[in-house]
Amino acid sequence: MDAMDLVDTVYNIIEKFPKNERYTLISQITRAAVSIPSNIAEGAGRSSEKEFARFLEFSLGSAYELETQLIISEKRQYISKEELKEVQEVLISLQRRLGGLKNSILK
Repeated sequence: MDAMDLVDTVYNIIEKFPKNERYTLISQITRAAVSIPSNIAEGAGRSSEKEFARFLEFSLGSAYELETQLIISEKRQYISKEELKEVQEVLISLQRRLGGLKNSILK
């Protein structure tokens, strides 16, 4: 699964959240999820590999932020442990790939 697919998955998950989370946790989650592929795209359009690596770092930070917000969501019982585990597996894979790409660019 790539970062764009992850955004779709996240949007499907948050549809079940209570409406009172619309301007808090839902907003944070959607911003973090959308930020991941957006920063990859923006970085890819930059003029240097160093700038691309910097945007990959932003994307990686958003992936960790999203993971934290989903853990909070599970603790609040907005998502199940199984849903969290499935998304975490995708996020961990994406985090590793982003980190690896960033490191390969900086070598």
